[in-house]
Amino acid sequence: MPGIQEVFDGTDHKSPEHTQIELEHQSSYDRDRDELARLGKKQVLKRNFAFMSMLGFSCTIMVTWEGMLVLFLAGYSNGGPAGLIYGFLFVWIGTLCVFTTLGELASMAPTQSGWLNVIGWQALLASGAYLCATIIQGLVILNYPDYPAERWHGTFILWAVIVVAVIVNTVIVSLLPKLECVILIIHVLGFFAVMIPLVYLAPHGSAKDVFTLFVNAGGWQTTGLSFFVGIYGNVFSFLGTDAAIHMSEEISNASTNVPRSMIVSVLLNGTLGFAMLIAVLFCSGDVSAESIIETPTGYPFIAIFVQATQSIGGSTGMAIIIVALGICATIAFLASASRMTWAFARDHGLPFWRYLAKVEPRSSIPLISILVTVTISCLLALINIGSATAFNGVISLTISGLYSSYLLAAGLLLYRRCTGSITIPTTYEANPKIVTEGETVSGQGVINLTWGPFRFPGTLGIVINIVGCVYMVIVVFFSFWPPVREVDASTMNYSILVTGFWILFSVVYYFAYARRVYKGPLMEI
Repeated sequence: MPGIQEVFDGTDHKSPEHTQIELEHQSSYDRDRDELARLGKKQVLKRNFAFMSMLGFSCTIMVTWEGMLVLFLAGYSNGGPAGLIYGFLFVWIGTLCVFTTLGELASMAPTQSGWLNVIGWQALLASGAYLCATIIQGLVILNYPDYPAERWHGTFILWAVIVVAVIVNTVIVSLLPKLECVILIIHVLGFFAVMIPLVYLAPHGSAKDVFTLFVNAGGWQTTGLSFFVGIYGNVFSFLGTDAAIHMSEEISNASTNVPRSMIVSVLLNGTLGFAMLIAVLFCSGDVSAESIIETPTGYPFIAIFVQATQSIGGSTGMAIIIVALGICATIAFLASASRMTWAFARDHGLPFWRYLAKVEPRSSIPLISILVTVTISCLLALINIGSATAFNGVISLTISGLYSSYLLAAGLLLYRRCTGSITIPTTYEANPKIVTEGETVSGQGVINLTWGPFRFPGTLGIVINIVGCVYMVIVVFFSFWPPVREVDASTMNYSILVTGFWILFSVVYYFAYARRVYKGPLMEI
């Protein structure tokens, strides 16, 4: 019986298609391992993510259309409807240039570390959980007007959101890639679930008011200055795009999939965010500027939902979609922030690096870094009990910390690019290690920069890098400005104080101790 003999003769009868898939997977694994080896790093984390799951991770961590609604007040107070629209386009183009630049860097060196980036991601985790918590409080106020809202209530809700993130990142972490694909679908379907009833039910304003009306509620000397002060809401809506870089050691074919996922997520989320912004502005035509700014829920989009649906229950349901996606983003914030902390500790860049750099052997996750990240966010949440204004400094720190780190990296890339210090490999297929003659991969050796498979060549690449750097300078500069010209303790932007403290701390820590153990990215092999 030939059929039975074929089954039991020990021969592997795989189809050519199956064999090809296995070879491609093995090739991708070897390339990822070799690229880390070129950087002197060992492969210790599991590569559970592919392009689609990382695209879902990037899109849901940005939550652009949701974030635009949540921080609608920032741009509306300083800029108004027209300022929000043109500010969004300005931020969208700038963000695309920034992450095209960072994508080129990630393609060359798919790993991560850095003080300012660590600080920014710690603040982003606390900020994301804080926004989810205060939206929940706003919905309670909407449904129960007699509810006496207290800041400590928001802090406890914040902690509950972080507990959910911890469970997903530790107990069911193996399901995270699949979960991100599902969340991506909910992210897109939720957009239509909010937009369709909003556009259909709400009275519409005029195009003239939407595209030409500027608001300067901050009392600034000029409308242009007010416009730039108010762009931080749109900037915040695009934060988190670099999360794919911090997960680069957990994604297959990282040198290609990381930059592609970042670019596609900016394009997709930007499209959804801009469409939602236009819809909300047209549907807020009958809501006065004063009622939007002074809504008791603290979030103007809730007032716009109520005006559109004339139903508290319907408005609550629409807002719950945003809260749910915000919690999903917080899960991704924790994943990215903990990997950022772990990677920098692996290079001996943080205090207690011996513990922070450990990986839990059974699950292959940086468990101690996760727990430390959570502890820092929970402690930051205590600031809200004393002063919501002071906690807003933590939110602004997210922008200043992240964009300062981006600017340093992008500026150095632009310099090396213009001086011709980055070499071009002959082929990526025949030489997956992309090693340049003279490179060293041991001790604290210097690695020559070699272009990865993702880049924009020639003048176009230089122009993109320059535009991205100019945009980042503007963002960092205005991230320290308060929302109003006449400043007191309740309107002060404390982010410059917090950012300055962390920079001073990192400098003191380096000269006091870290310079003896930190020599730049550590060569492990």
